[in-house]
Amino acid sequence: MDGEWLAERFEAERARLQGVAYQMLGSASEADDAVQEAWLRLSRADTTEVENLSGWLTTVVARVCLDLLRARTSRREEPLTAESDLLPDAADPEHEALLAESVGSALLVVLQRLAPAERVAFVLHDLFGVSFDEIAGIVGRSPVATRQLASRARRRVRGAGDDDPAPDLARHRAIVEAFFRASRGGDLPALLAVLDPDVVVRSDEAVVRMAAARGAVHGIREVRGAKAVAEQFAGLAQAAQLALIDGVPGAVWAPKGRPVVVFGFTIEDGKITGIELAADPERLSRLTIEILA
Repeated sequence: MDGEWLAERFEAERARLQGVAYQMLGSASEADDAVQEAWLRLSRADTTEVENLSGWLTTVVARVCLDLLRARTSRREEPLTAESDLLPDAADPEHEALLAESVGSALLVVLQRLAPAERVAFVLHDLFGVSFDEIAGIVGRSPVATRQLASRARRRVRGAGDDDPAPDLARHRAIVEAFFRASRGGDLPALLAVLDPDVVVRSDEAVVRMAAARGAVHGIREVRGAKAVAEQFAGLAQAAQLALIDGVPGAVWAPKGRPVVVFGFTIEDGKITGIELAADPERLSRLTIEILA
């Protein structure tokens, strides 16, 4: 595509991208950085097969924002390279006040309380109408898990005025702990007590390959139903450690402190409705994992 045409298209999208980035980051300067990075990637990319440039740019900005959110506490500012002069003129310095007014300071305060993946899922879906299938590729989750992220974020946003997410997280952690206690002890009745009858366990390709290398060939990629799931996990997960995965209670197998497999849990009405096992190194690198005592 012609460089001048790309610059014009980007200029037409810039205000919307700035809004997307600002609602995720709550910082005009960081939003500028994310939008600029999107322009640099666009200027370098082969866009001949890009059918939806607007969607492509939204995805790039969202991924940049997710990385910034996850690294915010330790991120080191880097000087802009000479390529930055490729970027069309930046918005007027007063745009931060305009962005804050359009988003609403109350919403920004609430969004700050969300885990990075929750925030991205909520902003993209609820505020900009991006499909869960598209968001799933950005946050490195399945569409079902991504829908749950947005749902959890939505509940926190709606109840921010008079509700604290801590009790929900405490209940979530208690259920995850109960699951692993029952699993390690081979206690089928206790496992069934915390599993929804229609629970589904899904594993990514890396977990499937790992299981195959250990001689397990059946019932790895997907397992459905409480009885089948309970039987699969009974007596297992001896080395799994409780952890916060993007701020949400889950578990991780981390020999020598290096995360190898992550267990993500979807919980509804006090029951586990979904378990995701992920071992893809790139996917794990995008997660914020805090191993708990």
